[in-house]
Amino acid sequence: MMNNLLSGDLPRSRLLSAMLLAVLVGLALAPFLFHGARSLNVAATICVFIVLVASYDLLLGYTGIVSFAHTMFYGIGAYGVGLALHGMGPTWSAVLVGTSAALVVSLLLALVIGLFSLRVRAIFYAMITLAVAAAFAVLASQLSDYTGGEDGRTFKVPDLLQPGFHLLEGEFFGRALDGKLITYYLVFFSALALFLFMLRIVNSPFGRVLQAIRENDFRAEALGYRTVIYRTLANCLGALIATLAGVLMALWLRYVGPKTMLSFEVMTDILLIVVIGGMGTVYGAVIGSALFILMQNYLQVLMKEASAAMVGIPLLANLFHPDRWLLWLGVLFVLSVYFFPAGIVGKLRAGAQARSQRKP
Repeated sequence: MMNNLLSGDLPRSRLLSAMLLAVLVGLALAPFLFHGARSLNVAATICVFIVLVASYDLLLGYTGIVSFAHTMFYGIGAYGVGLALHGMGPTWSAVLVGTSAALVVSLLLALVIGLFSLRVRAIFYAMITLAVAAAFAVLASQLSDYTGGEDGRTFKVPDLLQPGFHLLEGEFFGRALDGKLITYYLVFFSALALFLFMLRIVNSPFGRVLQAIRENDFRAEALGYRTVIYRTLANCLGALIATLAGVLMALWLRYVGPKTMLSFEVMTDILLIVVIGGMGTVYGAVIGSALFILMQNYLQVLMKEASAAMVGIPLLANLFHPDRWLLWLGVLFVLSVYFFPAGIVGKLRAGAQARSQRKP
């Protein structure tokens, strides 16, 4: 059953299996294991970024497409549902209308970009997507009457998802069964379903063709595969899944804004997570997202404690000052690339394969 659920793509490493299980259990039980708004927000962000990063890895890791427009589709999903809820009111019909409109817009944009741009060389395609994404971000900022401009828009969600809603009276394992909890599990189970869907895609015949195109597009073309069509389909799939990730993030934050949804910083975070986790491995999105977002949120706290413990050693105390957390985040990233050039998942799988081959 597990083999079918994972589409035959098992972790193939005991350590990787343990890490994936730890992330799954941690996210599934986060509301009951970790109390406080910050920890729950971190868990929800990890869920969304797993989907977002895996959808980008479908392009970069499995098809060899370098795109900088992924945050545009992410933002379209967030703005679609956010503006619909802001304009139509906190109803499920607004969520449906906003999500549907966002998916249609993302599909059309991905189709146009794919058909007109994927025929050019990789670097030119990357520049085209960067220009389109930048133009969309500027458009979202300037149409302030509709989008709220740089300040963005806040909105209400349906009653079922509001913190004031209580499914049952009292608490369950120390946690109130309120709208915030329901919203979290909506995000969690939606992310899990989308992740398993992407596993199915990359392990299907379609996914094998994408990997063949990544390895040698001329040979794939010679075998009879229309590489432009397959790349366009991959671009559309990645865009649609990124759009759904944006919808989930908007429902969780109850806010949409250009800095949160459309900034290039989000795109760089996606690239870093793909490299840390491992390109061409959907599981890399899980490990990379969990590690990166945990470091992004808690590295400064750990450094503050370390700096306080080293107060008697001024040089080390200053070196680990919490204001320098971005420096150490960069150092950790460089070290991860140096010791895990194929990503954490790639390294673990390669090590497990090497050990299995050495056994008699």
